[in-house]
Amino acid sequence: MVANVEFWNRIARKYAADPISDQAGYERTITRVRGLLGRDDRVLELGCGTGSTALLLAGGTESYLATDFSAGMIGIVEEKLAASPVTRLSFRVVAAEDLVGQGASYDAVLGFNYLHLVADLPGTLAAIRALLAPGGLFISKTACLRDMNPLIRLGIPLMQLIGKAPHVNVFSATALQDAISKAGFEIVAFEYHGSTRKDARPVIVARKCD
Repeated sequence: MVANVEFWNRIARKYAADPISDQAGYERTITRVRGLLGRDDRVLELGCGTGSTALLLAGGTESYLATDFSAGMIGIVEEKLAASPVTRLSFRVVAAEDLVGQGASYDAVLGFNYLHLVADLPGTLAAIRALLAPGGLFISKTACLRDMNPLIRLGIPLMQLIGKAPHVNVFSATALQDAISKAGFEIVAFEYHGSTRKDARPVIVARKCD
């Protein structure tokens, strides 16, 4: 995990400057997720990056904690929040697993462009389940590299070798759904919002099972 932290800290400013590759698809996802969150909901976002999504969604919730394990990313978030304050929004440098056992529970946990980057997918999903209140929702949008062009997968090890890519999980959308179900969730929606012909970043809405 340390190597990943160093990677994201190093590229934080560049990441913040890069434009969203599919703005229309991103806006459809934001609209969909906003419709799933209520005014009384306590929301946790994992892997929030530079906070753009949190700033758009937090105003419609009771409270919104956006987290990332990269202090570099959270530093940029704090700059954005200072420029455009949102009273219900707070940020913290922390990983999902470290939040378990701290007494807080959430009505919704969000993870965008996140699950394919975690070091331990089953462990992270277990932590998310532990952090959710009964019946709470886990909403993710995640790159399923197994469903992408094989050349992308072949290039990842080389990029990692020269420090240009972090740890990446390679799974299909079907395998990801299976992992989420096995972690104790019921999948209630599976959607693609991308504008490209081949969209490999499904939005999955899953409810915590009793």
